[in-house]
Amino acid sequence: MSKKKITIPEIKAKKLSKDKFNMITVYDFPMASIVDRSIIEMILVGDSLGTVIQGLTSTLSVNLEDIIYHLQLVRRGAPNTFIVGDMPFLSYQIDRKEAIRNAGILLQNGADCVKMEGGMDIVETVRAVVKAGIPVIAHIGLTPLATGMSGNFKVEGNNSEVAQKLLGEARSLEDAGAFAIVLQCLPSQLAKVIDKELHIPTIGYGSGPHTSAQNLNAYALLGIVDKFVPKFVKQYVHLYDEILRSFDTWHDETEKGTYPASEHCFDIEKDEFQRFY
Repeated sequence: MSKKKITIPEIKAKKLSKDKFNMITVYDFPMASIVDRSIIEMILVGDSLGTVIQGLTSTLSVNLEDIIYHLQLVRRGAPNTFIVGDMPFLSYQIDRKEAIRNAGILLQNGADCVKMEGGMDIVETVRAVVKAGIPVIAHIGLTPLATGMSGNFKVEGNNSEVAQKLLGEARSLEDAGAFAIVLQCLPSQLAKVIDKELHIPTIGYGSGPHTSAQNLNAYALLGIVDKFVPKFVKQYVHLYDEILRSFDTWHDETEKGTYPASEHCFDIEKDEFQRFY
């Protein structure tokens, strides 16, 4: 039995009812297919595919075509799951008309909404995209697209001045029409205040337990990647080790001649084989 895709009004209603929900980041058909059979409500096709899938050192090289390609894979795998398409670097910062056009392209290729990183600098762009009829999730706090300027990943809002700034950005993005907002790597106390002050749901990514929803990367959650795993990620299984062990075991069995065994082979009938050879 397939699940029913959640709608934006239902997502917003969860804020009022205080029902928690989840968004998981995946990039491919097999993983999306599993999510579609799960009770998880939302998928993010994030520009983090640059570091997780493409092996890049940052997300800055990810372009719109990359997001489109992975969106199409995920949509085929998860027809009944709400999908968020990330707006990559330079796809919305240059010109509002271009932002609207690129956001629309993501919707045409499988996204139910788009996600845009940034604070006060993108408020009017968010407003323009929403006015064009395209749903937007905002994203503040640690915004990976900005790490090229800051030089590193760090918790944001851990002093009163920055905390006040982030709260103001959240309010402005809500006013611009964003229907939800990702809070990345904020102190849990600040995330709690922002969630309380806003009427729209907050989606926490390393921001404590007080947000309306939680987001994690599936490949980190499953222990598939062996790179740095942030403090806020709980790894529910360590598939990297299991996969590595399976590869080595297969290699050993082929060396010893125990694979392929008879049950892995196709046979021709004896009479037919004698006619042939």
